[in-house]
Amino acid sequence: MKRSGIVLIILLFAGSLALQAQQITRFAVVDLVKVYEAFFRDSRAVRELNERRNLVQAEVDRMLAEIQQLDRERVAALGRGDRETALRLESEIYQKTEYVKEYYRVKTLELEAERQRLAQSNDFLEQVNTEIRYIAESEGYSMVLSLTESNFILWYSPSVDITDKVINSLLSKVR
Repeated sequence: MKRSGIVLIILLFAGSLALQAQQITRFAVVDLVKVYEAFFRDSRAVRELNERRNLVQAEVDRMLAEIQQLDRERVAALGRGDRETALRLESEIYQKTEYVKEYYRVKTLELEAERQRLAQSNDFLEQVNTEIRYIAESEGYSMVLSLTESNFILWYSPSVDITDKVINSLLSKVR
């Protein structure tokens, strides 16, 4: 009886040691867009990208103001009973509205492609990967997922988001 009790205690002890030896997998997440925007905020390339974005928005605003003016003219023509002018203005409004939609779509795609190109430059990615690796290893994370590249992440706790740590680490090395 004593022998089976000792064997049982030894087995329980060995089992608990085996359970303690297993490493718990810890995950972290990083928002690379946020890292990019914070790290490169003051760089010339990002300033130029933001200037182009502002120019596109100014052009869209100008075209929308023109469309609004044409609409006011159309309403005034209808008020005067001038259906021919109102129909001509309505057709012009439609054409300009479609042009603005297409212009905005094309320019948005161009700007997004440029932003992605900047964010995926080798120097940037190398620096970010080095910082992510350092933080992950020093804090015991087994895997780091990108919030921007992984559409399958449905939920995560803010406690596993290391984005701000990566940004602070990158910025501390620049200063």
